[in-house]
Amino acid sequence: MADKLVADKHVRYILMAEKKKDSFESVVMDHLRMNGAYWGLTTLDLLEKLGSVSEDEVVSWVMTCQHESGGFAGNTGHDPHILYTLSAVQFLALFDKLNILDVGKVSSYITKLQNADGSFSGDMWGEVDTRFSYIAICCLSILKCIDKINVDKAVDYIVRCKNLDGGFGCTPGAESHAGQIFCCVGALAITGNLHHVDKDLLGWWLCERQVKSGGLNGRPQKLPDVCYSWWVLSSLIMIDRVHWIEKSKLVKFILDCQDMENGGISDRPDDAVDIFHTYFGVAGLSLLEYPGVKPIDPAYALPVDVINRILLTK
Repeated sequence: MADKLVADKHVRYILMAEKKKDSFESVVMDHLRMNGAYWGLTTLDLLEKLGSVSEDEVVSWVMTCQHESGGFAGNTGHDPHILYTLSAVQFLALFDKLNILDVGKVSSYITKLQNADGSFSGDMWGEVDTRFSYIAICCLSILKCIDKINVDKAVDYIVRCKNLDGGFGCTPGAESHAGQIFCCVGALAITGNLHHVDKDLLGWWLCERQVKSGGLNGRPQKLPDVCYSWWVLSSLIMIDRVHWIEKSKLVKFILDCQDMENGGISDRPDDAVDIFHTYFGVAGLSLLEYPGVKPIDPAYALPVDVINRILLTK
């Protein structure tokens, strides 16, 4: 059983993962490299080790992923998508390099993805999902040009995705799921519209996600997974109901998912580790105020000091 965070091993695991570009996992995840970079680097920053990567190298790589449309792809030579565009913006925010972006170009890429009903498509192929609403709102808020979209319509669409159990789905009428709840609550938090959330009803649904092991699942009858330490917990914090779960049991569950020898965190104890769960595990511990982990902003999914630096400067 793990009783502490082996932070130095997680740092080494992340730095090694970035170097293994020719491994099978890297090839399969090639189109997701932008997300992997955001997860890895944010984790390093939360552990106060962002200085261990070569800033110039990673920043110039990110810029090779930008498309002429203004959007970013998951890797050089791939198609742009709203998902990778947010990861690229968050990535540059970590390094305080937003000034190298042509904000007009990036924001017009995102603005064009808003549909007549207020929803957002992920790319030119048109898939609609409340995840994309959150991404657009989060991204434009970081770039300080949220007024470029129709915020009222975007909020109305998110509210139409609210269910009778207090949760939110990916489209109107779709079942509640913790990942979508985070996206909808995050978007409402950033735009100052949390009054649309029934905090007690949703808080009850979210705290019921905690299972015997202390871990959280994403919807009823599912196995716990470290990534929900982020989706569920951040939502509970945004609606002021985090005291409704047993925090110490969740801390223990996350720590038990660590590879104590080689670093990295898995979805549940004794499974294989990956960069995605390593990020969500450390981010979850940050929300739980675990010692030695910097605080993370529950709505923007970036360290609090990074968000303050952006939002508090004119």
